[in-house]
Amino acid sequence: MDYDTVSAAEFGASLRGIGLNLLTRDVRRMVGQLSEVFGMTAFRVSDDFAILTYGDQVFQIHADRTYASNPLIGLLPELPPRGAGVEIRLYDTDPDQAAGIAEENGFTILHPPADKPHGLRECYLLCADGYAWVPSRPL
Repeated sequence: MDYDTVSAAEFGASLRGIGLNLLTRDVRRMVGQLSEVFGMTAFRVSDDFAILTYGDQVFQIHADRTYASNPLIGLLPELPPRGAGVEIRLYDTDPDQAAGIAEENGFTILHPPADKPHGLRECYLLCADGYAWVPSRPL
């Protein structure tokens, strides 16, 4: 599928399994951060929307204003963090490398890279919208 030219209807009909869609105040900022720190690829980037891929996984980001008639918008806090309690785990990203460039790309390091008893080396990075991104690698 060509994510740069696919219609909204065709894209929507193609989605399967579990989907991830994040709301953000600034689509372009989030796309830049995710591309730079985690090597994600972005398609159809606009002020309102983007499709992103991480490996063979696909997800979306939407600007807050695109949810004006959606009941979810009323639940968003005025100030971050938005995604409290949600971990977006990126199992194919080196946590040391990501943490090394995270702050210069607008992330806050909540927890530096560390070896965990569950067999992963990971860190916690908080983006400007309050989502916790967790790059991880097997020990």
